[in-house]
Amino acid sequence: MPLRTATVAAVTVTTLGLGVLGVTLAPMARDLVADRHIEESHYDSGAVAKTSRASMPRWLPDGAKAVSYKMSTTGGDRLLRAQLPSGALPAGCSPTAPAVPAVAKLSAAWFPTGAKAPTPVASCGSYRVALDGRQLYAWQDDADWLAAAAK
Repeated sequence: MPLRTATVAAVTVTTLGLGVLGVTLAPMARDLVADRHIEESHYDSGAVAKTSRASMPRWLPDGAKAVSYKMSTTGGDRLLRAQLPSGALPAGCSPTAPAVPAVAKLSAAWFPTGAKAPTPVASCGSYRVALDGRQLYAWQDDADWLAAAAK
């Protein structure tokens, strides 16, 4: 093989290899960058959760158990799951569902999505809330958080 043909072949293989590497690594890099502004925590009770994290909603009952919380550190997107002491809405919540039901923007293994996504039945502050027996699912998106902060 002449030197010129070998050089062209080597450049072509190198270019293709770099292209495949870029296509493979780009999604991983995007996920890594996106996840660096996400925090997830788990607490034994609502009281511990509110003491440990200033952004935990104050309407969460102290007696709630198995609290899971996920938040964006660059905005108001939040997920919350907790086992309530009873199946009743927490104090300070309105049994009126938001006019425009929205789905949570964040996701977590412990928060149902897709066909199993919770349907909001109430509002607690700027959170949309769904109840499944004593299990509370609540979520807030950035737009709701900004609107509440502007009031």
